[in-house]
Amino acid sequence: MRIATWNVNSIRSRIDRVIGFLDRHDVDVLAIQETKCRDDQFPFERFDEAGYEVAHLGVNQWNGVAIASRVGLTDVEAAFPGQPGFDRDAGESLLGAPVVESRALGATCGGIRVWSLYVPNGRALDDPHYRYKLEWLAALRRTGEQWLTADPAAKIALVGDWNIAPTDDDVWSPEYFENRTHTSQPERDAFAAVVDTGYADVMRPFAPGPGVYTYWDYTQLRFARKEGMRIDFVLASPALAAGVTDAMVDRQERKGKGASDHAPVLVEFTD
Repeated sequence: MRIATWNVNSIRSRIDRVIGFLDRHDVDVLAIQETKCRDDQFPFERFDEAGYEVAHLGVNQWNGVAIASRVGLTDVEAAFPGQPGFDRDAGESLLGAPVVESRALGATCGGIRVWSLYVPNGRALDDPHYRYKLEWLAALRRTGEQWLTADPAAKIALVGDWNIAPTDDDVWSPEYFENRTHTSQPERDAFAAVVDTGYADVMRPFAPGPGVYTYWDYTQLRFARKEGMRIDFVLASPALAAGVTDAMVDRQERKGKGASDHAPVLVEFTD
């Protein structure tokens, strides 16, 4: 089975690229982030024509997550248990807000529980959104650990845009990112805490060392200058990680006119 994750930065703008990617790589399940549309605006028909069922969670032009599968799509769940809320209009009163954003969507696809995740950005170290990000990650860790405690043999994939570069090898310049989000120690600790519960970064063994990135900012010729970050991941439960046979970043999808600022991550598992 081939599972991929891709922050497309607007599904309506990238739909042709997405369908082409699915066909070219023979993808079974694609987790999508930043769809940036409501459910009624999502191009379901294009996926249906390509042979995929889709679950989508989107309420406005912000965020949005989806899962497209050609191996079944059942037990769809919007938001993971305990997912914190956020209210962009609430000033400083953000943590514990009742507005749960469109950032997490789960579904069972071919026996694998797939979660498409769009982790909050954080914005700046002194921004309330940063505290929200850490709270969001802590809640995900607690829930993810509970899933494994309840069923150690469960096949679970936590995939998506994590908005964290967990090591210095995952950024083009550690010095540039000093005192910025995505590389701060609390964020890295929060990512490591999820891994420590048993979820493995299954792409890393197939792409070791620095220079392997999944995101390049649109500005300052970052892509052409190879100045990127690795912030998109497939984290697999122990039972699922044991079956990984290959993994890659499709860097070609960051090239050309109309590309997302992220490239898709693709992982292959045995049945």
